[in-house]
Amino acid sequence: MRKNERLKKTLFLLLGFCFVLSVSAQQKPITGNVTGMADGMPLPGVNVIIKGTTNGTSTDFDGNYSIEASASDVIVFSYIGYVSQEITVGSSSVVNAILAEDVDALDEVVVVGYGARKKSDITGAVSSVKADELTAFPVVDAAQALQGRAAGVAVQSNNGGEPGAPIAIKIRGNTSIGANSSPLLVVDGFVGAQMPQANDIQSMEVLKDASATAIYGSRGSNGVVMITTKKGRKGKITVDLNTVYSTNTTSNELDLLKANDFIAYQNEIRSNQGNSTPFPDAGADTDWQDVIYQTGNISNTQLAVSGGSEKINFYASTNYYDQKGVIINSGFEKLTFLSNVDAQISDKFKMGMNLYGSRDKKNGIATQSSGANGVGGGGDDAISLAMRFAPDKPIQNPDGTYTINDALGDPVDNPYAVAALRTDETKTDDFRANTYLDYQIIEGLTFKTTFGYSTRNRTQGVYVPSSLIVSASAVGGRASIQNWRNTTLISENYLTWTKELGKGDLTVLGGYSYQKSVNEMSLVQGTGLISDSFIYYGLGTSTGFLQPDSAITTTEIQSLFGRVNYDYNDKYLLTATVRRDGASNFAANQKYAIFPSGALGWKISNEDFLKDSETVSNLKLRLSYGVTGNPSIAPYQSLARFESLYASSNGQTVSAITPDQPANPDLKWESSYQSNIGVDFGMFNSRINLSLDYYNIDTKDLILGNNGTPEYFGYLNDAILTNLGEINNKGFEISLNTRNIVTDNFIWTSDIVFSSNKNKVVSLVNDQDLFFDGTPSYFSTDRSTVLRVGEEIGLFWGLDYAGVYQGGTAPAGTATISGGVAGDPLFYDLDDSGDITESDRGIIGNPNADFDWGFNNDLSYKNFDLNIFFQGSSGGEIFNMTNVQLMNGDSNTTYDYFNNAWRPDNTNTDKPRVGNNSNREISSRFVEDGSYIRLKNLAIGYNLPSEVLEKLKMQKIRLSLSAQNLFTITDYSGLDPEVNFEGNDPGSNISSNTLSGYDFGNYPTVQSFSFSLNLTF
Repeated sequence: MRKNERLKKTLFLLLGFCFVLSVSAQQKPITGNVTGMADGMPLPGVNVIIKGTTNGTSTDFDGNYSIEASASDVIVFSYIGYVSQEITVGSSSVVNAILAEDVDALDEVVVVGYGARKKSDITGAVSSVKADELTAFPVVDAAQALQGRAAGVAVQSNNGGEPGAPIAIKIRGNTSIGANSSPLLVVDGFVGAQMPQANDIQSMEVLKDASATAIYGSRGSNGVVMITTKKGRKGKITVDLNTVYSTNTTSNELDLLKANDFIAYQNEIRSNQGNSTPFPDAGADTDWQDVIYQTGNISNTQLAVSGGSEKINFYASTNYYDQKGVIINSGFEKLTFLSNVDAQISDKFKMGMNLYGSRDKKNGIATQSSGANGVGGGGDDAISLAMRFAPDKPIQNPDGTYTINDALGDPVDNPYAVAALRTDETKTDDFRANTYLDYQIIEGLTFKTTFGYSTRNRTQGVYVPSSLIVSASAVGGRASIQNWRNTTLISENYLTWTKELGKGDLTVLGGYSYQKSVNEMSLVQGTGLISDSFIYYGLGTSTGFLQPDSAITTTEIQSLFGRVNYDYNDKYLLTATVRRDGASNFAANQKYAIFPSGALGWKISNEDFLKDSETVSNLKLRLSYGVTGNPSIAPYQSLARFESLYASSNGQTVSAITPDQPANPDLKWESSYQSNIGVDFGMFNSRINLSLDYYNIDTKDLILGNNGTPEYFGYLNDAILTNLGEINNKGFEISLNTRNIVTDNFIWTSDIVFSSNKNKVVSLVNDQDLFFDGTPSYFSTDRSTVLRVGEEIGLFWGLDYAGVYQGGTAPAGTATISGGVAGDPLFYDLDDSGDITESDRGIIGNPNADFDWGFNNDLSYKNFDLNIFFQGSSGGEIFNMTNVQLMNGDSNTTYDYFNNAWRPDNTNTDKPRVGNNSNREISSRFVEDGSYIRLKNLAIGYNLPSEVLEKLKMQKIRLSLSAQNLFTITDYSGLDPEVNFEGNDPGSNISSNTLSGYDFGNYPTVQSFSFSLNLTF
């Protein structure tokens, strides 16, 4: 009996256990959606498998899937280029997954010149920037988003936070003096194209060494930036709406004297200079910085439509960007469109077309005073005027006229009048069309031909009304219109052959390229206009006609190029490239040149002794050497030329010409001889990825102006271009990516880039010093920068400040400027003459940074994500010309100087007395450390969950808040350590290459707070 009871209990327990098992193993329908973490976009074709089984499915075009699973099952989501994710089903019937990109991504395809390669097969130095990094914060130019993202790449606005200011990119330092040092931009295969909008870019690669850039030959010496725009894909039509709104304020202001203290300051100056007449108080108290500054804003909206079928896909977008500057009367607006269409005509034929167009309008104000357009001492710059203008002056006089600075220094118009009344409008139209045809001749052999056309038209109109008393009242107003037009045609044709050879893969490419560019310019200008109402459109009413100007130039480049890639046994890599270029802008004897390169790669991690390592997941060694060229000079520089001028004959003005320069039949390319050694290293299943590169670049045959031609030869040009000189750049680059934490719900990745570049002048024309000037014309020098053999490029040149003269006998080796008294500046007397003269000038500072870096962190928790991006620079010095002006005595000044200046009761100071005898001297007193650390971006985002999206019938809704330039840590006393003042010749090759680290009248850097909304239908 007891046995039967025990049996019954046992059977009951067994049945209960089986019931529990059956319940837990009961299959139920599971649905969900899979998206990418970086952009929240649905991922089609993701493998969805029940772990430990062969049961699985894949996501559709919208990233949706459906599968049968039990509560205890684990679903594995895997996709090429993304980190796999495992999620336990549990009680939910909806399981969504967000996949992070695999930062190792060894099979990721990287765009290179005339083709693409797997990242694991790259032998050159190439940095990739992801699309989400380019759109992390609102930018008008995608180049701005490169800053701190790619090692060895320096990015800077040409004028601080000015709306629409050009962006300068330099890769691995200055590789030239007299030619352009900017990299070549290639957009969808179009060489020399304009940068598209950041939202339209799918990928951006920066090619840095000769192995990567030599395929572009004479245009690759400064590096190449490859941009690929977005394309459509198979599936239903997708509509994306991205909109951002930002508010902007100035990130810093100078602490300038208010009216009462300014009056006291000026009276102290007069007393020190023996003038007992009190300074005339105009009775106002105006903060000129507050007068010209305002709260700006940015509105940026993009609408994109994409889709496709088996045979054709398309992508089309339009973007509207509108910015109101933080200075009155400044702004920028831009409308762009882009479309890509790709069609599979047959099994062998593909064709496609890329169209791009834009229209922008920039309302500029006068900044970065050169002194060239300001009657008097620099009245052409609203920024520096706001710092120096007398605060006791009101904006307007009682009669309604605008005040001028007429009580001290040179008379100038007030900053509000200059900013508000002066008109400076630039309108630019861009259009680009690029078509391609791809034909597979036989298996493994394809032919591709492309044809492109672009045109860029720019018109700048400037009007200075007669109500600007100093600048234009004497001539009744001034107006000008200048037009530029560039037209470019390009045709490229090449064959690509791929073949498996035993254990190796061979790819051979060969082709021909032709490009022609025509530049046209015209200028009309006049004075004495009848009314302000017509601004620069009223030139027909001018009573004073100024000399018009016009010009046309044409350049042509034709090339043959070839490349061989060989991969043996997925271990040993070879790349060999050669290009022969012919350029019209070089001399008759030097039209053509050949630019070769070679590179080797060794995938050490694929060797038998390492391939099964659980620690090392990737280890590759790269070596490269090659020659690239630089043809970026103006046309006709090698020809004998005449220059027109006005002359007088019999009391009449007549046109005449004079010899400008003799012919130089041997003027040729600058050539850069580049070597690079690199290591790519991955550990712990690519949780840590490190790339190290060391490079050396010798740029020879520098194109420099040789002033050795005797003046009695009669040539107007005293600097005939010739190939004399050499510079060297060498540096070290580090790129580190880590996946710090990767769990089902939380992911944290970090990116660190670090680069250090050292340049040196190896030789010059007769090895003589070359001097340039980075100061406004009304400063007391024409030499502030020196090029010297054995030194770095662009060192500051001036007097070496030794402190404040205390009276009596000056310390040994020092002296004052003639007539110095106690409290005046003291300088080192380098020639021991007892006087401070031109001979006492020397090198006083170095604007070149020791290193630059960026530190980016991306964190995500479920549907939330956070981005923290720091960027910085260390070691570069800044010449603070703002302080040169503010401590000169003929303008306002800072409280720091006024309170700490030398006085008989305050002698323990390094600041000279007010009203001293220095007269805007160029000295080390104004050289400061420009190192800084900046929180470039702080952003938090939220992707609405899939359940909500399903109800709203949306694919994606993303909200984010961000702040840019939230704070900056620096010892620099100026407005901002990122400065770029190019003296009296802004935009020229010489200025951009040799003049850096100067600060004067720059548009202020802005601090932004942004809200963005991203919708996908």
